Amino acid sequence: MKIIVRKPVQDEIEQMKKLPVWECEPKNFPWHYDEKETCLILEGSVKVKANGEEVEFGAGDLVIFPKGLSCEWSVGKKVRKHYKFGE
Repeated sequence: MKIIVRKPVQDEIEQMKKLPVWECEPKNFPWHYDEKETCLILEGSVKVKANGEEVEFGAGDLVIFPKGLSCEWSVGKKVRKHYKFGE
């Protein structure tokens, strides 16, 4: 299971802007994805550790977390993101 981090295309940005926003102050916490999550990072910086790897992302990144992933979030700078669960 791999976390995908990439720059979104304009159509993806427009679609993501219609979705809810989640915010989190700097902290560390474990998380498990019961469903696939796609998110567009609006601000902040995050490191996620999963399966012995560490992935970093921040403002402007589109991130896709696969269903079934267990990981550890480390929010370094307050994060805001649009998000959706499922396909």
